[in-house]
Amino acid sequence: MISLSPVQSLLACCLVLVIGRVLTTRIGILSRYSIPDPIVGGLLFAVLAYLLSTWGGVSVSMETSIKPTLLLLFFGCIGLTANLKLLAKGGPRLIAFLLALIPFLVLQNAVGLGMAWLLDMHPLMGLLGGTITLVGGHGTGAAYATRFADFNNIQDVMALAMTSATLGLVLGGVVGGPVAEWIMRRHKLAGSLDHAANAAHPAPDLAEEAQAPAAGSFIVSLTAAFVCLVVGGYLAMLVEDAPVSLPNFLWCLATGVLIRNAGVRLGLKLDDRATEIIGTISLSLFLGMTMMTLDLSSVARLAGPLALMLAVQTLFCALYAAWVVFRMLKRDYEAAIMSAAFCGFALGATATAIANMQALTRRHGPAPEAFIVVPVTGAFLVDILNVIVLTSLISLPFVGGM
Repeated sequence: MISLSPVQSLLACCLVLVIGRVLTTRIGILSRYSIPDPIVGGLLFAVLAYLLSTWGGVSVSMETSIKPTLLLLFFGCIGLTANLKLLAKGGPRLIAFLLALIPFLVLQNAVGLGMAWLLDMHPLMGLLGGTITLVGGHGTGAAYATRFADFNNIQDVMALAMTSATLGLVLGGVVGGPVAEWIMRRHKLAGSLDHAANAAHPAPDLAEEAQAPAAGSFIVSLTAAFVCLVVGGYLAMLVEDAPVSLPNFLWCLATGVLIRNAGVRLGLKLDDRATEIIGTISLSLFLGMTMMTLDLSSVARLAGPLALMLAVQTLFCALYAAWVVFRMLKRDYEAAIMSAAFCGFALGATATAIANMQALTRRHGPAPEAFIVVPVTGAFLVDILNVIVLTSLISLPFVGGM
């Protein structure tokens, strides 16, 4: 057993991110389809750890207790860069995004229920391979798995739920980029960086790098991000007994939005570039650790029917994003980026959706509306809609009757 200390675990994660970046820039297919660096490097580490454990009898244990803090820090930074004026501008697109999402939640569960019927599984396993773990993620999966184990006596349901949520995280990061790249090629769309690269004489502001943020800007942004964590945690504690359970990161995001937009009136000016860098680092470390700790031996044991169900769900999600989501969102560059994000949180998590968008915008150019609409939808609205849909389906006699 090799047990890594917290510092060694962070070092290993940073090395994985560097390796992932090298691979995604030098291997054509990874670059062409904008696969996020943490997904590539983290999966490579997980495979090597699995081979080391299987053939060498040596297992690697990482200290990952910092993961929740990294995720909260990321969402705090998302809130700190959320300009509500831009959100108002993107209002119609937000409504269209929700209109595309609502039927998808029902259809994703219908696909899961259909696969469960074909594979002669309990109907609740269809929901487990539907929005419970794919849209809901690990937290929602754990909550419903406990419920299914207590009320329905389904064996190994927790392991299945965690495996489904983890594989969904991987699949969401893998297919989002290719879907967006296919859309952009098919509809001849390009971002600002593409236009600059294709121009005979790039515009002066695109021809030279902007000055990096000063060290003081990072300190101010980091301070504001930690304020989001503390205040968000306190607000989550105040409402933990409320009838509707909301994710903790929502409160961090909401606090960041308040600081970003009310602070301007009080003379507080944050450097968005510094805040975005802090958020990107936090997200990369979180995803890297998540992929590095993927237990491939457990995945192999629980494969079979679950793998087939997830394969069908992935295909359905990719087709829905390309043919429905994109068409409902103005069919432009921003819509292509948001289609990739849709794959991210429809199969994995909001963090995966943001990683997909970051990988694409780094290559093609910024998509400001997408970075407002997607976090708001993925971090808040989708959870509420998902609970409503699941509660309705589970109450049906032929599903759960609970």
